[in-house]
Amino acid sequence: MSAKRYDCDIVVVGGGPGGSMAAKYCAEGGLKTIMIEKDAEIGAPLRCAEGVSKKWLTEVGIEPDPAWICADMVGAIIKSPSGHKFKLDESQAGSEVGYVLERHLFDKHLAAMAAEAGAEIMMRTGCTGVIKDKKGKLVGVKAKSMGEPIEIYAKCVVAADGFESQVARWAGMDTVVKLSDIVTCLQYRMTNIDIDAEYCEFVIGSPAPGGYVWIFPKGKNIANVGLGVQGTKCKLGADPKHYLDKFIAEDPRLSKGQILEVVGGIVSTNPGLDEAIADNLVLVGDAARIIDPITGGGICHACRTGMYAGKVLTECAKKNDFSKEALKPYEKMWRDRMEDKLYRNFMAKERLAELDDKTIDELVMLIQDSDIKEVNVYNLLKVVKEKFPQVVEGFEDLI
Repeated sequence: MSAKRYDCDIVVVGGGPGGSMAAKYCAEGGLKTIMIEKDAEIGAPLRCAEGVSKKWLTEVGIEPDPAWICADMVGAIIKSPSGHKFKLDESQAGSEVGYVLERHLFDKHLAAMAAEAGAEIMMRTGCTGVIKDKKGKLVGVKAKSMGEPIEIYAKCVVAADGFESQVARWAGMDTVVKLSDIVTCLQYRMTNIDIDAEYCEFVIGSPAPGGYVWIFPKGKNIANVGLGVQGTKCKLGADPKHYLDKFIAEDPRLSKGQILEVVGGIVSTNPGLDEAIADNLVLVGDAARIIDPITGGGICHACRTGMYAGKVLTECAKKNDFSKEALKPYEKMWRDRMEDKLYRNFMAKERLAELDDKTIDELVMLIQDSDIKEVNVYNLLKVVKEKFPQVVEGFEDLI
């Protein structure tokens, strides 16, 4: 069967936040844009803890909508393995506290924005390869749409296909991640639990080696309870389920709860790829490994990079030049905005993963007694630097 052919300016592979934002800004720039999504539903299956901060939404042109906001957090609680904790409200937490989403509705909202801007969306359309011309130039992608083979020819491809990004590899880019920069996550949506519905909780240390436990409320007695563990830190024979079940069993607030949903996934925790562009190719969000290394959060980074990609591609179209050289403003935009913070948080992640529970207890107590007006990673590290200089060794100049 011969493949049906489509022609466009930009083809976006992946209908998550990064893909939808790229498609939106490309379409707004007057580019004929096709966004393909392999699944039958935007935003499903869920692979996300669903927590986001608030400050970046207006930066990328997203107005908060009660339809996809499940809970508006008052603050956050950070706990050590022994139960030491500090509680901060939103005025202190700044950008580290925000909304708990109904993620599937949020993703649909962004896809609808892309469609309203003029992008064409093709569901149940999974990319199966890239198309190169006789000179090796990337000119499009192959896909199966509702089981039928298709080919989409485009001037540039946006790889927004997440952690598993195959588009970049097919195009010849190296996207390999070290095992120490991979966190495996498992989350339960639980009911019949006794939690504070106004505060997110984070537990660091041995309950989740190399990562952390989270409790994100989603209403009275309901929350996302999950954790991520670093690939090189798990004890022999243990996995995320072992650690999560143990944590829940030992917490009387959670132990009688019931599981309504199970979500699993993998995130990378390195500070982005060395290059996120090639001739006729742009990588956004998780596909470019642009994720906060210390939190594993990637929604805001996906939205930002998608927006940057759309804006740069609009300018490239004016000169009909989508070469790597022409795409360099995209690299500059995301690196200027995020790279220092990503690298700082990467280094902090590396150091924190080396600390024992006793030191983490001391860290939490130190922060508990400090006078920090706005609690974020940067300000926390400034306090930690004085008593525990080993935590910031190698990246002191970023603090």
